[in-house]
Amino acid sequence: MHIYAFGSVCRGDVSRTSDIDLLAIVDQYDERLNPNDYSIYSYRRIREIWREGDPFAWHLASESKLLFTSDQSDFSKSLAAPAPYQRVVQDCQKFLALFMEARQSAETTTTTTTFDLSMIFLAIRNFATCFSLGLLDQADFSRRSAIKIGNHSLSIPQTAFEILERSRILCTRAIGPQINKSEADAAMKELPRIQAWMERLLEEVKSHDQRI
Repeated sequence: MHIYAFGSVCRGDVSRTSDIDLLAIVDQYDERLNPNDYSIYSYRRIREIWREGDPFAWHLASESKLLFTSDQSDFSKSLAAPAPYQRVVQDCQKFLALFMEARQSAETTTTTTTFDLSMIFLAIRNFATCFSLGLLDQADFSRRSAIKIGNHSLSIPQTAFEILERSRILCTRAIGPQINKSEADAAMKELPRIQAWMERLLEEVKSHDQRI
C-alpha cells in the first residue's frame, strides 16, 4: 500500500476552506480505507492513467507527497513522467458542455441555484486546468486555476468569482454562508462572459491541436 497527499496541502496554498486530498494505492479492497477520506486506486489503474497521460496522473506526478509506504518504495516516482496529455480538445469540450448544462438549469429554475453555480465553478476550474496542462508551460491544478493562467485567465469581477467558489464549497463541504438571491444574480450576470471565455480558449485549443 502507498498513501499520498496531493492538492493544496502540497502546493502550500491551504486555506480554512481547503480539505486534505489523500490517495491510497492498493492491491485489493482494504476495509481500513474510507472512500470518503481517500481517493482509492489500484496499482493497475494508476499505471493506466500514467500511460494515458490523464490530467490526474500529471497532478499526482507534479504535486503529490508520499505519506506511507508498505515496502519502503515511492511508487509514483518509480513510474517516471506520465505520457503526454492528448485529450485537451475532448476534455475542454466536455467541461464547456457541463457549463452549458448548468447555465441552462440556473437560468430556468430557482430550486437548484447553488448547485448549478457549484457545477459552473467545477466546469471552469477543470476547463482551465486542462487548458493549462495542454497548452501552457505550467499546468495549474489549483481551485482557482481559471484566474491563474496569465493572459488566458477568466476576467470577471472578483466578487462574482468568489460567489461561484463559495457555491462549490457549500455543495461539497457544507461550509460557509448560504448564497442569497442578489449574490446568485450577480454571479449569473457573468455567465455570458464566462461562456465567451471558454469558447475563445477552446478555439485556441483546437488551433493548437491542428498544428501538431
